[in-house]
Amino acid sequence: MAVLSPPTLSPFLLNTKTDFGSPLPLLTFSPHPPTALPHPSSSLTLVKSENGLASEEKKILLERYGYDADADEYFSQSSSKSKRRKEQLKRRGGKQVQDPPEDPKPPRTTHKLLQVLGGTARRVKLLSPKGMDVRPMMEVVKGATFDILQAAGGCPASLRPGRWLDLYSGTGSVGIEALSRGCSEVHFVEMDPWVVSDVLRPNLEETGFLDVSVIHTVRVEKFFERAEQFVGNSGPFDYISVTPPYTQVDYGVLMSQISESSLIGENTFIVVEYPLKTDMLDSCGSLVKLTDRRFGQTLLAIYGPTWSQKKRR
Repeated sequence: MAVLSPPTLSPFLLNTKTDFGSPLPLLTFSPHPPTALPHPSSSLTLVKSENGLASEEKKILLERYGYDADADEYFSQSSSKSKRRKEQLKRRGGKQVQDPPEDPKPPRTTHKLLQVLGGTARRVKLLSPKGMDVRPMMEVVKGATFDILQAAGGCPASLRPGRWLDLYSGTGSVGIEALSRGCSEVHFVEMDPWVVSDVLRPNLEETGFLDVSVIHTVRVEKFFERAEQFVGNSGPFDYISVTPPYTQVDYGVLMSQISESSLIGENTFIVVEYPLKTDMLDSCGSLVKLTDRRFGQTLLAIYGPTWSQKKRR
């Protein structure tokens, strides 16, 4: 019996319907002699036309070997895309994360809703930021504060002269009121550079108090830690106002820091604005609480020397 020499094996001649139940997978070949093909080198080098392989070459590959050139190109592209996607996921910690769109922040603007209540700059309008990022002292609270301080100082018509420290100053409304009513100098402590440049400084220029003002663009905690560097050896202040953003401070820590500071003396008056459900001590260092009043959701505590308490009685 004549034995036919086997044709050259090609990976495309694998029978995809091999019976895996048999001991060994079989390689089967077409019973008909293969049609003459181009030289092997030319069959491996696929010549692409404008749209890929020539249609005749695709047909031969598909009929003879079950090889779809277009599908192979598609899966090759898909594989590269999948690889890139996996690399991106790996860089993001293995989780598919969609970057949220970044909404541009609206520009910060101001309006003139505040005014000086008394003194030389009375009725001068003051700038304040729109929105709730800066919360100035209400005018009714500010008016009551200065009435109490003037009475405690022994001169109901004006403020006892002295130096004022305005903590968390924001618009500068409290410190400007103090200057308008007779204070000689005010130190403003405000950490927001935009508030300082676009609100506080313009208010001082508008009222004519820029020359008797010192602005410290720093956090209150840092100001107390480096008090000597900021104010020098000029001694304690005569007045200190504390009007912080309610939710961003611990009043216990803050009042302890103030009471232990060299910035307060035995004749200092301290004004503290605080929210409901906040416990305020009856004293602050050597100072006693002169009053504790409520204005809606806002409470006001004023500390001062013992002699001022007797004078008010």
